[in-house]
Amino acid sequence: MKPLVILNPASQKGKTGRQAPELLRVVERYLGPVDRRDTEAPRHAVSLAEEAAREGRPTVIAVGGDGTIHEVVNGLMRVDQGTRPKLGVIGQGTGGDFRKSLEVEHRLDRYLTAIASRRTRKIDIGRFSYRDNAGEDTEGYFVNILSVGMGGLVDRYVHQAKGQLGGTIAYLSASVKALLESEVGVLAAVIEEDGSRRDEEIVTRQIAICNGRFFGGGMEVAPMAVLDDGAFDVVSMGAAPRARFALGSLSIYSGKHVDKPDVQVFRCQSIELRLKNQAITEIFPLDVDGEPLGTLPLRIELVPAALEVFVS
Repeated sequence: MKPLVILNPASQKGKTGRQAPELLRVVERYLGPVDRRDTEAPRHAVSLAEEAAREGRPTVIAVGGDGTIHEVVNGLMRVDQGTRPKLGVIGQGTGGDFRKSLEVEHRLDRYLTAIASRRTRKIDIGRFSYRDNAGEDTEGYFVNILSVGMGGLVDRYVHQAKGQLGGTIAYLSASVKALLESEVGVLAAVIEEDGSRRDEEIVTRQIAICNGRFFGGGMEVAPMAVLDDGAFDVVSMGAAPRARFALGSLSIYSGKHVDKPDVQVFRCQSIELRLKNQAITEIFPLDVDGEPLGTLPLRIELVPAALEVFVS
């Protein structure tokens, strides 16, 4: 069967939809004939990707931002690994953080050369259970980074801006607003690493469970993270007062924040988080691959070597 292109026409303020015919012509020059399906609503890419997998498509190509990639991955992960299509990525969104973790240059020819080369990398995926924005307990998957706390507020404000600002500016503006509103969470954590289990209290303004390295439009929150090493890298930004937190966070774009005394870093294969000071639940939300999906409590576990992704 032909590869399926799942395209988000709303990404890049609608530019992706306007340029879709020309983009598809370039895609077919590199890859041959493809089919195209456009997303029509939030979470639509999940069902499109699942349908493609159940049809037996060998390849699904996500065209859009990190949110589109997140939804496509969730659809692909709904089928057995033996029938799961390979994932191609053509970044067209605000942040572009997953493709940075994949180390693919942000150029259409580079994305397509990677897919045409047929070289793949089996990457790990995070499976998580959480409370969605409607208050229902549910489950999902993430491919890059899931963070809780201030990062979730940033994500919420970026989405509320509805693409009015571009990439890095949108995230910086949202970060200032989120910092002023954020509070320190006291988290009861259950951590499993290489077969050992421990209970821990983590006091932090933000914690990130990282499969990839980047989030927030280019912030290198986990410079040590590798997509296929069989573990999450967890980065807690600590409980510093707002002014010191802001100053310490300036180095996050270079990844040097991990050397700060307030920052805690550890590895694990699973983690459970429960907020002890539940009064701040609504301002201590989740950011899942750039999507503001819900709140604590949360359980995350690693699914190793779960998905083949085309790489350059």
